[in-house]
Amino acid sequence: MADTARSTWTWPIDLEPYNRSPLTSAEAEALRSLGWDVRRQRGYQRESIAWRRIGRLLRPLDDARDVLDVPDERLHRRSADDGIGLILWTCARTETAFWEWTPQAWAELIGADAKAFTRLWPGWIDGTTRPYLAAYAYLLTGFTDFHLLGKFKRLSVAGRVFGRSAVDSTLRQIMAVLDGWGYQTARRDCDKLHTTIAQTLLVNRSPRLEDLSTEMLTSLRDHPAIGRWGRSPLYGVHRAVAALGHADAPPRPNGGRPHEIEGACPEWMRWVDKWQATSTLTSRVRQNYHGQLAKVGRWLAAEQPEITGPADWTRATCATWVARVDRMTIGEFIQRSVIVEDRLGEPLSPRSKASNLNAVRTFLRDCQEWEWIPRRFDPAIALSTPRSIKALIGPKPRVIADDVWAKLLWAGLNLEPADVPPRSGQAYPIELIRAITLTWLFSGQRSDEIARLRVGCVRWQREDVAVPGRPGDVLAKDAVCLLDVPTHKTGTAFTKPVDPILGRAVEAWQAVRPVQPQMLDRKTAERVDFLFAHRARPVAKAYINLTVIPVLCRKAGVPTTDVLGQITSHRARSTIATQLYNAKEPMTLFELQAWLGHRSPETTQHYAKIAPTTLAKAYGDAGYFARNVRTVEVLIDRDAVASGAAASGEPWQHYDLGHGYCTYTFFEQCPHRMACARCDFYTPKGSSKGQLLEAKENLQKMLVGIPLTDDERTAVDDGQAALDHLLERLADVPTPAGLTPRELGLPPGAIPLPFLETDARAQDSTRQPCCPPKPLG
Repeated sequence: MADTARSTWTWPIDLEPYNRSPLTSAEAEALRSLGWDVRRQRGYQRESIAWRRIGRLLRPLDDARDVLDVPDERLHRRSADDGIGLILWTCARTETAFWEWTPQAWAELIGADAKAFTRLWPGWIDGTTRPYLAAYAYLLTGFTDFHLLGKFKRLSVAGRVFGRSAVDSTLRQIMAVLDGWGYQTARRDCDKLHTTIAQTLLVNRSPRLEDLSTEMLTSLRDHPAIGRWGRSPLYGVHRAVAALGHADAPPRPNGGRPHEIEGACPEWMRWVDKWQATSTLTSRVRQNYHGQLAKVGRWLAAEQPEITGPADWTRATCATWVARVDRMTIGEFIQRSVIVEDRLGEPLSPRSKASNLNAVRTFLRDCQEWEWIPRRFDPAIALSTPRSIKALIGPKPRVIADDVWAKLLWAGLNLEPADVPPRSGQAYPIELIRAITLTWLFSGQRSDEIARLRVGCVRWQREDVAVPGRPGDVLAKDAVCLLDVPTHKTGTAFTKPVDPILGRAVEAWQAVRPVQPQMLDRKTAERVDFLFAHRARPVAKAYINLTVIPVLCRKAGVPTTDVLGQITSHRARSTIATQLYNAKEPMTLFELQAWLGHRSPETTQHYAKIAPTTLAKAYGDAGYFARNVRTVEVLIDRDAVASGAAASGEPWQHYDLGHGYCTYTFFEQCPHRMACARCDFYTPKGSSKGQLLEAKENLQKMLVGIPLTDDERTAVDDGQAALDHLLERLADVPTPAGLTPRELGLPPGAIPLPFLETDARAQDSTRQPCCPPKPLG
């Protein structure tokens, strides 16, 4: 009998027999004469004239009190009677029957909150009376505008009206499902769920789970009593009711309710909607193209009103649209935006321009291919992206600097609960946050692939395994773990090795992960157990960008942007690939391709960047500067400059050739600088003049870089044969003094090669120049 009684529930009061006419003057006079005696605390005389005159008002209130589940306590019985007294007193004050009251009138009586309610009445009225007033309003007039009451204990009202046992039974069933999914993480979240369940039962006018239909739960989303704060808990309640088999699963939040397009040509949008219903592109791409085609519709309505459908497009229309996109700015032809105000009016990025052209190109091409419109031109040609835009679009991968990446790794390995700011109703266990953080830092996978990892995706190599093709190489057990990556952007599922620290973090999360229902993988259309799921919902792929990266940057003390832009989830993929490619024992391009899961090595090349330090080492080893420039030491005679002798033609700078000095001022222009012919500007070191110069104390020593000609560079690189050829060519070239080496009588083979000696001495680390080399030219 108990089960049968609990499975059926009817409205406890039949309102039909009651007289619900407006308040009469006699009733108003009787209420005024009773005053506060309407509380019926003392001197209550049921048979008196005043009480008999208000009998039609008192009877339904007493009936409502009798059906309420009032605790058997004197305080609650008195509060229930005080509620009736306040209603009757208000009838006298307003000279209206409570049947006539609007929701706003009831809300004024009950108060905007508990404090406001107690301020309105004498001290003998306390907060325990307020839920009874709401229960009377609900039972007798159908009042459900609880949002007008501010903070209000809806669960208390539901328990009074439906009975605490019935409400608790429904509450336990729903909360058992939600608790199993991990919903009960904080007292505040629990209170929101209880309030939402009570509100749902009150609006549905039944405490039974069986009476919660899909239509009712869906319509409740827009009920003012739920409000914006209750939509997230309501979504969880709806899912729990669906899991218990009493309703269909709810649609995804903000999904399935497309925005009504404004400002676009209606005929154009009819074609766009038809295309969207026919196209086989992914839902995300179709939705993106729909928004961009709506932008085209607004452009047509504003600037090309004569064009209403795809059949009206010509080559001239295409050229006009391409030019318009090339000059378009942020904020033009959009319906609504979340753009930062200071970005409005800025030019579109090259990728945005290409995307706008691609949407129209795809739309018109499909309309022609499906024979909806005649083929008048080729959209691939007429709407091709201009070369000036293509040239500005490069590969997306951008490497994070090694020092910044090292700090992010440290922050991820030392992540603590205090580092993650809790968000109302969206807090995740720290084990989940650590697992998803280390997966991002060590797996090198896209955010979508991380969000779609399955339970059990980590496997361990539990024994030593010989490496194929490498005799003698053995992969030690537990050296690495294997990560099963699901079907992804460019290929099918595959397995890759990852660091064991990632595997341990994933296993720590799996050990405490609440049992979750299987969810739909929209890429593969399979029901799977997502690894990163909580509260029966998969963690959004945007969670890494919106929460994980800002948390790590804050803990590591690094900005969220660098010279290449915002630090995003995808940049970790390029960073890890680059480090593997530049390691001491680097992975080959094809090995890296397999590890990243790319379809072709050309894509991998965009990710495998040569590290700047590696490139700098290779550049230094190539010796570009040293190969084209030789350094020679020059001595500045400061006495000659200070005394004015330099102005009268006395030598003041002496280029050290190793075996002597050259005093020619324009030494870098001398054709014989590589092999001095010992003209009049030459001073041997062993001569008295050379010894006198070396004995001077007031000399300033400098290093000057001298650029080499092709013949001189060949002589340095290729040795004696090239040097002999150079000397033969210079034999008849005049020296700065006017005579040629042949006229000076020096045999070519006896001419020394000074730069080889002076350059070696100049590179001696024990000798520091007084100033940097003179710039070339």
